Amino acid sequence: MNTKPRSHEEPSEIPDRIILKGIQFYGYHGVPDAEQETGHRYEVDLVLEVDIAAAAAADDVALTVDYGAVAREILELGTQRRFRLIETLAVTILGRLLESQPRVEAATVCVKKRLPPIPGVVEYAAVEVTRRR
Repeated sequence: MNTKPRSHEEPSEIPDRIILKGIQFYGYHGVPDAEQETGHRYEVDLVLEVDIAAAAAADDVALTVDYGAVAREILELGTQRRFRLIETLAVTILGRLLESQPRVEAATVCVKKRLPPIPGVVEYAAVEVTRRR
């Protein structure tokens, strides 16, 4: 059994993650036309698998994913476009991020529709999607 401690430069089998939780916006998505007119509050959680070793060693944002830029992309998609399904919004967010962020190896996005217009009081309805390169 190898008990030698792993140095910070050695690759790990456990992926590094950049996590953004609770990105909120008001968007105009929904199946009924009325929802597209009145809109709803949405929330997005995102987990990006990224090898951060080089960025951490150099203390250089250019070697990792700029999560501010990622948040701006999500806000743009959520507020500037309209979708009938939150499934479509989630898949569109992932596709955009995998295209614009070449350092991302895999990503999971959870799109939540806050207080959806369904019977009873429901905190949110959500769709979670994961994609890997």
